[in-house]
Amino acid sequence: MSALELGQYGIRVNSVNPTVVMTPMSAWYWGRPEIEGPFLEAMPLGRWATEDDIAGPIVFLLSDAAAMISGVSLPIDGGYTSR
Repeated sequence: MSALELGQYGIRVNSVNPTVVMTPMSAWYWGRPEIEGPFLEAMPLGRWATEDDIAGPIVFLLSDAAAMISGVSLPIDGGYTSR
């Protein structure tokens, strides 16, 4: 909706929807074997995201290379939502 309303002003509206990003703060929960095992088995890429995995697509969306991209909701989830 915002992309439709703001496009006329040259404003692009996109979102990124990351999976769990493994940081020291998230490791206390997601790093537990009973949580980590089943989750990673269900994720096609089979690993946690890093900060760089999330930052790269964001930098791209902010760049001129993405000048014609608006109204996109980008899952950055190792293929989890494609299941």
